[in-house]
Amino acid sequence: MTYSILIVDDDIAIKESVEEYLKILSYNTKAAINAKQALSILENFDADMVLTDIMMQGMDGLELTKIIREKFSIEVMVMTGYSADYSYEEAIQAGASDFIFKPFRFEELNLRIKRVLRESELKKERATLLKEMKQLAITDALTGLFNSRQFFHQLKQEIKRYNRYSRSLSLLLLDIDFFKQYNDTWGHLGGDQVLMRVGSIINSCMRSMDTAYRYGGEEFTILLPETGLKKACVVGARIKDNIASEIFQPEKNNPQSVTVSIGASELVDGEDFIDFIKRTDQAMYKSKTTGRNKLTYSCPPSVSI
Repeated sequence: MTYSILIVDDDIAIKESVEEYLKILSYNTKAAINAKQALSILENFDADMVLTDIMMQGMDGLELTKIIREKFSIEVMVMTGYSADYSYEEAIQAGASDFIFKPFRFEELNLRIKRVLRESELKKERATLLKEMKQLAITDALTGLFNSRQFFHQLKQEIKRYNRYSRSLSLLLLDIDFFKQYNDTWGHLGGDQVLMRVGSIINSCMRSMDTAYRYGGEEFTILLPETGLKKACVVGARIKDNIASEIFQPEKNNPQSVTVSIGASELVDGEDFIDFIKRTDQAMYKSKTTGRNKLTYSCPPSVSI
C-alpha cells in the first residue's frame, strides 16, 4: 500500500529535501509552504498523514494541526527546531500524533512516520470492528431487520419524542399464520426462506421514516413515526396483501403461500411502551381469532379513523 503525505514547511530547503527523501521511499507526497496552502491542498489530496513545521508565517503548525484533526481526521506529525519554545505535551494537546525536533536524521523520521501510520491503521481497523459489532448487536442475522432489543430502545425514544412534540406515532405488529405448520411440513430451511422473504417484503413496503424489526420467532413489528392510525393501516394492508401474493417453492412443482395477521394502533396520551405494545398485540390476536390474513386496529375513544 502506498501512503500519501503532505509536507508543510516554509523553509524551502527542508521542505524539498524531506519531499525528495519520502519519494525515494515510495511515499506519494505533496508539499505546501504555509497553512493556508496546506488546507487548500487537503480539499483534493487524500492524505494519510501531514508532516508540518510549527514556526511558519501566518497560522502556526499547532493551530493547523487542530484544524486538520477536526476537519479531516488525518494524522499529523509536527516538526520544530525550537525545543525550548514548544513541548511534546502542547503538540499532543493540539492533536498531533508525534513530535520531532530539527535537525533530525531521515532514518529517524521514517521510523516515526511508519509508527504513526501503523497506529492509524490499527485505529481504523478497531473502529470498523466496533461498528460491525454494534450493527450485529442490533440486527437480526436471518432477516437483516433490526432485532427486538433495538425495537424496545427505539420505541422508548419515539415515545419520548411524542411526549415532547405531540407528533403521531403508530405501531404495527404482525404474525405469520400457521408458521409452525409450515415449518413442520417443509423443515426449518423452508421456514427460514419464508422469514427472510417476509422481512424483505416488509422492508419494501415501508416509507423512509418507518423502521421494521423481527420481534421474535415469526413476529415482526413496524414503527411508524409522525403517522396516524389511518395511514398506518394503509401501510399494514399493503404489507399483508404483498405477503399473501408471494409464491414460495419449498420443493419443485409445489408452490406455497403464507398469510399474516396484523394488529395496528396509535399511541395515546399517557400510554407507556408496555401498554402500547399490549394493545397492538391484542389487535393482532383478534385478527388471528377472527379468520387470519387480516388487519385489526385498536382505536381508543380519543382516536378517530
